Amino acid sequence: MSAPVATEPKPAPPAVETLKVKVDGLEIAVPKTMPDPLTGKPVPTTMIQACTLARTDVPHYCYHPKLPVAGNCRMCLVEFGTPAMGPDRKPVLNPDGTPKIAKSPRPAIACATPISPGMEIYTTTPGVKAMREGVLEFLLINHPLDCPICDQAGECKLQEYSVDYGQATSRFVEPKVHKPKQVDLGPRIVLDDERCILCTRCIRFTKDIAGDDALGIVNRGSYNTLSAYPGKAFDNNYTLNTVDLCPVGALTSKDFRFQMRVWFLKETKSVCTSCATGCNIVIGAREEKVYRYEPRENDAVNSSWMCDSGRLNYKWIGAENRLTEIRRQNPGAGGEKITWTTAAKEIADRLLAAKPGTVAIVASARQTNEELFLLSQLAKKLNALTDSVPRIQIGDKLLLSADRNPNSNGAKLTGIAPAQLGSNLRKIAEGIGKGTIKTLLVFGEDVTRHGIGADLLAKLDTLVASEILPNQTTKLAHYVLPGCAHAEKRGTFTNGKGRVQKFMKAVEPRGDARPEGEFLHELVAAVNGNPGFTSIEGLFNWMAREIPAFNGLTWGGLGDTGVTIVLPS
Repeated sequence: MSAPVATEPKPAPPAVETLKVKVDGLEIAVPKTMPDPLTGKPVPTTMIQACTLARTDVPHYCYHPKLPVAGNCRMCLVEFGTPAMGPDRKPVLNPDGTPKIAKSPRPAIACATPISPGMEIYTTTPGVKAMREGVLEFLLINHPLDCPICDQAGECKLQEYSVDYGQATSRFVEPKVHKPKQVDLGPRIVLDDERCILCTRCIRFTKDIAGDDALGIVNRGSYNTLSAYPGKAFDNNYTLNTVDLCPVGALTSKDFRFQMRVWFLKETKSVCTSCATGCNIVIGAREEKVYRYEPRENDAVNSSWMCDSGRLNYKWIGAENRLTEIRRQNPGAGGEKITWTTAAKEIADRLLAAKPGTVAIVASARQTNEELFLLSQLAKKLNALTDSVPRIQIGDKLLLSADRNPNSNGAKLTGIAPAQLGSNLRKIAEGIGKGTIKTLLVFGEDVTRHGIGADLLAKLDTLVASEILPNQTTKLAHYVLPGCAHAEKRGTFTNGKGRVQKFMKAVEPRGDARPEGEFLHELVAAVNGNPGFTSIEGLFNWMAREIPAFNGLTWGGLGDTGVTIVLPS
């Protein structure tokens, strides 16, 4: 494997032009422009962005930092002032020499109003307080107030802002306007129009981010409702992002609807394993059961979004047919349950007795960098032929990668797979057929679906299969090792663009299943005589020293959003 090529140091970026503004009396320097969320081109910095930099909360509904500005909810109204100008168009000064501030007689929406030099923004005045109360009163006039049965309870901005900024009582006594409820908007979305506050976040996301102009507002006034295009279902691979964006309970996920109260969920930072993009996610779990995936913001990978197919790809973690026992088997004649200690000793003895070149390893590119590294250590000792199974399908222009393996680059960098994944599978099959390969280790794959059929597996002296769910390979294996889903362990993946990202353990594995890295550590220690590291931190740092592309990385240095490495050409 060739080392990364040294590159010329990049020139320092130009200095950022800033403007001085005051937010509630605190003077800060704010960039004059910030990148547009869609085009990335510089656009004038707005009041709400300045307030965010000053760590001052400005309530808002329609505004979202990743979407075009709409300016229609009015919740972010603030008062402001700018330096007063004299008849000579020069600033009017106070006796102490500071610019005199002329307060605007009209408020401004912070989401769409650019800052200017010397501007002062006021977010806590009595006038601002009264405006927020008025906006919330209007929003609540026709709102059903069904918080006890609403899926959004606990995450609802209308609920939170009503407590933080609203009035304790309502003056409205007339009957509420009723709108359609439980609208089947699409295969994954249910709409309650009575809860909708017409922020249009979902419309802007669907049109400007997902590229599917499928949603819009119909009717007028109090009878406005959100609707899909007539005669068509709201169905693209990013529809569930609108549930995340919805600040109230108008858009809900059919998958998560009425499943769990969000305040009971334990949230764990993780990574989606459905393709090579490696979207950052939060796993919501309770009592060792995964209930949902949600996107976690990472501008270097997935911004604030994730695709529907990846979001819903978790049910298998809690499948009833999970492998939960370590078994020694005589294919066709039954088997027996054994312990991890027994399995490690017996497999190690068989590997030590195997002649060099008679062992092959098929390791899934859905395994972690650390697990693949340990397997590569075994492969070097045993002179084993190795490979990983490619998974190439159709991707899209947003987040879905054509490579459905989350760690193809990790498999290549650790040396467990050739530059072209799958190119050694035929050689392994031929070696088994000729009798030159007598031992096969399979981690996370059903090789009978990839050219190594049951007839070939029957010729092996030893077949070890580590897997999460049963398949034809585990049925024919001499040793079956129950593996773990990524949600049940810690580790790292290297995504399609070379970003090394770590994920954390969300739930405990079922039965006797344990992280593959723990078993492999014992196996490598027995076969290679190198005890290695028992902790994931030590294992990662060892791997980083051994593999050139990872040189300089540390587990702690990865942070929550990962580090991009230079991939060998």
